[in-house]
Amino acid sequence: MTSAEITKANKRATFAWALWDWAEQPYPTIMQTFVFPTYLASAVAAEGSHVDAQIGVATAIAGFLLAITAPVVGRRSDETGRRKFWLVVNTYLLVAIMAVSFFIEPKPEFLLGGLVLYALGSVIQESAFINYYAMLKSVTTEKNIGKISGYAWGLGYVGGILLLVVTLFGFIKPIFGEPLPDGLGVRLTFVFAAVWTAVFTLPLVFRVPEIAAKPGYQKESIAQSYRSLWKQLSTLRRQAPETFKFLISSAIYRDGLAGVFTFGAVLGTLAFGFSQSQVIIFGIAANIFAGLGAGLGGWLDDKLGSRTVILGSLIGLIIAGTGLFIAAPMGQSAYWIFGLILCLFVGPAQASSRTFVSRFTPAGREGEVFGLYQTTGRAVSFLSGTLWTVSISVAHTAFGVQDATIWGIWGLMLILGVGAWLLSRVHPRPAVIDSAD
Repeated sequence: MTSAEITKANKRATFAWALWDWAEQPYPTIMQTFVFPTYLASAVAAEGSHVDAQIGVATAIAGFLLAITAPVVGRRSDETGRRKFWLVVNTYLLVAIMAVSFFIEPKPEFLLGGLVLYALGSVIQESAFINYYAMLKSVTTEKNIGKISGYAWGLGYVGGILLLVVTLFGFIKPIFGEPLPDGLGVRLTFVFAAVWTAVFTLPLVFRVPEIAAKPGYQKESIAQSYRSLWKQLSTLRRQAPETFKFLISSAIYRDGLAGVFTFGAVLGTLAFGFSQSQVIIFGIAANIFAGLGAGLGGWLDDKLGSRTVILGSLIGLIIAGTGLFIAAPMGQSAYWIFGLILCLFVGPAQASSRTFVSRFTPAGREGEVFGLYQTTGRAVSFLSGTLWTVSISVAHTAFGVQDATIWGIWGLMLILGVGAWLLSRVHPRPAVIDSAD
């Protein structure tokens, strides 16, 4: 191939990698946040079944399973040269889960099946992210890694916008015809989501090259993978103290970011009286703002550095969350204003976090390091749910507040604040991890 052909192939590979953020968007948008859990709570679960707590238990189980598997998943894909292979396998397992969700009927006896699919999908999606994030360095350069990461995240948010528009006006409140009975419109959304992911993953399948297996690689058992992993973990703090500190800080603030999305729809519904349709409309606007933020953050990342962008975003989130609490008496307008500001800062915080990891990870250990990145994040995944609940309980018991949902936001702001403080103690340009075992 000529140099021009190689450059063109590299650009195609970069775009195909970025497009996966668009391709997998149905899972976080439809299945995790705005449609599937709401469907389980409002249509499938019996009244008084405390489905919110059951979803929390399913999430906790998924987090535990991921925490014990993520590092080995990343390490083994590095060693065997099957990084893209496992990303594709996990992606199409997600396709299968979304398609099977069609069979969850709006009857209480289907709730357990829905919760199992919800938890299983969470594990598979996070496992896919390990290999996807690990590919970032291979499809970018030092000069454009932040921009490409932010661009990919922005593509995902644009995909989320389109998905929610089609969901609302094509299935839930169809422009042409009447809503379908027995939750069929919502269930068809899951099939649509599966087809979307299956189709838009194909460019990555055909255009992103697979990595080579490490020279001298010898197949090892899962037990041996864990022994090797723990050996590396035992020396991480000594070899790369700044990396160790970043993994701790990011674990905390990323759980706060997850909490903003997890409880955002709940907050809009219970504290501000949003209907299902209003929640979806807000979700469309939220994706627009988050996408704009991710794109701008990616541009700033290459100029100012990843840590600066993350810190600025966390401070912006804390200010917006505080503003939302103070302005809550204004009603839905407060949620629209400060909720969208929150979304504006979530995108760059997420995109620059994975860019920061890529910057200090040596070639050949991306999957391993991103496995640790995912694991540390899941290790504290109980924080946002716990502090959200504690904040509401304190408002009830200590201050006598009856409708105290809005107080849950203080739990999330505390997590973000602690994460920001820990991140401020991390060097803005950590040394690259020693590539030796």
